[in-house]
Amino acid sequence: MPNPAAHLPFYYGSISRSDAEEHLKLAGMQDGLFLLRQCLRNLGGYVLSVVHKLQFYHYPIERQMNGTFAIAGGKAHCGPEELCEFYSKDSDGLCCTLRKPCNRPDGLDPQPGIFDNIRDNMVREYIRQTWKLEGESLELAIISQAPQVEKLLATTAHEKMPWYHGCITREQAESRLYSGSQPDGKFLLRQRQEKSSYALSLIYGKTVYHYRIRQDKAGKYSVEEGTKFDTLWQLVEYLKLKPDGLIYYLKESTPNPDVPSAAMAPALPAHPSVSAPQKFMSQNSDGYTPEPIGIGKKTRILPMDTSCYESPYSDPEELKDRKLFLKRDHLIIDEVELGAGNFGSVRKGVYRMRKKQIDVAVKMLKGGNGKAERDDMMKEAQLMHQLDNPYIVRVIGVCDAEALMLVMEMASAGPLNKFLYTKRDEVPVNNVVELMHQVAIGMKYLEEKNFVHRDLAARNVLLVNQHYAKISDFGLSKALAADDSYYLAKTTGKWPLKWYAPECILFRKFSSKSDVWSYGVTMWEAFSYGQKPYKKMKGPEVMAFIEGGKRMECPPRCPPEMYKLMQLCWTFKWEDRPDFAAVETLIRTYYYSIAVKVEENLEDGVKITPA
Repeated sequence: MPNPAAHLPFYYGSISRSDAEEHLKLAGMQDGLFLLRQCLRNLGGYVLSVVHKLQFYHYPIERQMNGTFAIAGGKAHCGPEELCEFYSKDSDGLCCTLRKPCNRPDGLDPQPGIFDNIRDNMVREYIRQTWKLEGESLELAIISQAPQVEKLLATTAHEKMPWYHGCITREQAESRLYSGSQPDGKFLLRQRQEKSSYALSLIYGKTVYHYRIRQDKAGKYSVEEGTKFDTLWQLVEYLKLKPDGLIYYLKESTPNPDVPSAAMAPALPAHPSVSAPQKFMSQNSDGYTPEPIGIGKKTRILPMDTSCYESPYSDPEELKDRKLFLKRDHLIIDEVELGAGNFGSVRKGVYRMRKKQIDVAVKMLKGGNGKAERDDMMKEAQLMHQLDNPYIVRVIGVCDAEALMLVMEMASAGPLNKFLYTKRDEVPVNNVVELMHQVAIGMKYLEEKNFVHRDLAARNVLLVNQHYAKISDFGLSKALAADDSYYLAKTTGKWPLKWYAPECILFRKFSSKSDVWSYGVTMWEAFSYGQKPYKKMKGPEVMAFIEGGKRMECPPRCPPEMYKLMQLCWTFKWEDRPDFAAVETLIRTYYYSIAVKVEENLEDGVKITPA
């Protein structure tokens, strides 16, 4: 992914705080003198280093979920250059306005970070292995796929580092550290044998100290309560500069004796939002024909090559106009009604952006609805406006005109349950697995962002086409605080009890783990091709059925592996239930295994019929 700050003359790349301060000293220490450097803590982030009254101030700039950049508590900007330009006119909480850039001396290029040095080769190797491409096809795929796979590779880059020793015991770690000389600061990183967590082992005074690396709900790593990082390699690089709670800083790495240094390479996991390679007909069911990449006489559509996959705001130019409230004259509403409910109706529409027009669904509040209904819709809009994932219906914004209107991405094939029910003889089981895998990816994203959906069901999974699902309807959703693991509802309501976990019904307690239960029910709906769960049972009967240790039976066409996953999702105790990270891994593993078989059969000329 191109670095949006690389062209700036005051961008220094991956330098330390002390190096930044040294450059500012040499440049004269005037008030408002500033430079930009790479942030070691946050992927894609920066640090703004500023001088004021002969003091140094360092402001982390984080890359937001929607691709914008912001200093904590400050306004979001579409790029680091625009952010610096803003703060040159308005201090807005900084020590002073930015007055003079501290440009790099002639001949000094931005310092590449440790991941910068290996990223291009990792991306190339990942795409080559995943899609078996070479030559021109490989180069085209790298251009197309690099932005999507880069973050995944960053989170696994530690596996390429010489100090990473994989899953070894504490005793093995000590043996390796004591081998040879034992200078203070000699270290290695290892995977602990329980709970897939990590530990840092470090020598100081001929004694080995072991530090457990914690991972919070947002996926950030830290040693005990120390500074948090997006990746393990960032944490290690930071601890080389300062101990931050360790007895000594990291100084000399212990190479892994099991892996020759020339052979160090990361295991290449499947990207959570990359589908397995699959054959498509020349035209998708929505009528859009993407440009395929050629492989000999065959063609294969690579993931994210279709326009419907791309975020409406993937172009940074469009981000400049992104606001929650939309102008009415940019919105054209059709008379075609896509659906209706107590809130009002959903209509088809077109929204005009800076460079393009996109099809949208417009959720319109009924005129008779009062303040409570308006507040509910605004809460839903504000919540969804923060989310940007290919498998979640994106909110474009809110328009308050003849009615309060929530403007969302269009998913024209409609709800999953209705689609599967009407096309049950046309949709093969492997296609259902594909769609449920996409739902798992979307829910894993919500889990990582500490969002609880509370209304996951097949009716709230919308299809763009037969191969592309998006999670919708966030009317009951809650964003949890960083330290909260669940939401406690104050009162009950008109709840979809058949989709709710026992702790929701008994204790009004909602979490990502209760969403996992709902995901199991949604899986049952999907693999039963749109049948209603629990037949004609009422809510209390369902609860008695579950408390009695009973569960719904396996749908006739459902693979045993998928029913086993449903049963895991229906684990009674929430603390024993898998999270979405585990659920997504399980269904991805199964989906890839059947996708490979389907492709092999197609290549062998075997006719595939719906299961």
